[in-house]
Amino acid sequence: MAMPMMRRDSILRVLTLTLILIAAGIDARADQFDSVRQQEYEDCMTLARRVPADGYESALAWQGQGGGDPARHCAAVALIGMGKFKEAAERLESLGGAMAQRQPALAAGAFAQAGQAWTMAGETRRALDAAGAGLKLTPDDADLLLDRAIAFATLGDFAAAIADLDKAHTLAPERADVLVYRASAWRFRKDLTKARADIDAALALEADNAEALLERGNIRRLTSDMAGARQDWLQVVEIAGGTPAADAAKANLEKLDVNP
Repeated sequence: MAMPMMRRDSILRVLTLTLILIAAGIDARADQFDSVRQQEYEDCMTLARRVPADGYESALAWQGQGGGDPARHCAAVALIGMGKFKEAAERLESLGGAMAQRQPALAAGAFAQAGQAWTMAGETRRALDAAGAGLKLTPDDADLLLDRAIAFATLGDFAAAIADLDKAHTLAPERADVLVYRASAWRFRKDLTKARADIDAALALEADNAEALLERGNIRRLTSDMAGARQDWLQVVEIAGGTPAADAAKANLEKLDVNP
């Protein structure tokens, strides 16, 4: 199954940064952490991002000195940088469970990150469970709904994926990525009319969205608009060279040339 790749393929490059940005709230919003400990947290996260192995050791040492949730989170970030996605996911789930009662929004963020780590570990069902745990805490989180939809789609349950994407779109109608994923799900369900409507809406929001153009090319090919498909895929290669979207567009163009 080939859903749009912008979210999952970009995770490898941006997840650590995302964790850093979200995790700042673990420290900044908790009254028990003063400015000194905030600096410790920022230093640990910086080291975890730049030199993951050293960051992990630093996080463990800090945790032993009472670093609490921030230290645990820093260790998980370091593990992601080290490519130990399963262990990172387990730690993030544990962190989410520990924070669920006192900081449900931050706990949901930890579960979301756990789900992303499970995805990188190739454990889609665990990713689905993690997203579900986060949604129990924050049921109107569009990002978590999108994560769970992607997991459902990866497992072939496009009806469940579309249900989550419907809700995500209601919560965040300006999100082009939600529309792109829903268009892809409709395509897999062979409803090309709805797929085309969603992809046109996505491109109305972001005319140069490479993943949307890639998906529109897919839909155009299936409706025998080969010239339109070629035009979309050529545009993806032009505007998004070196990305997974551009690689997919090149592959599609090669197939089109072989079997027009």
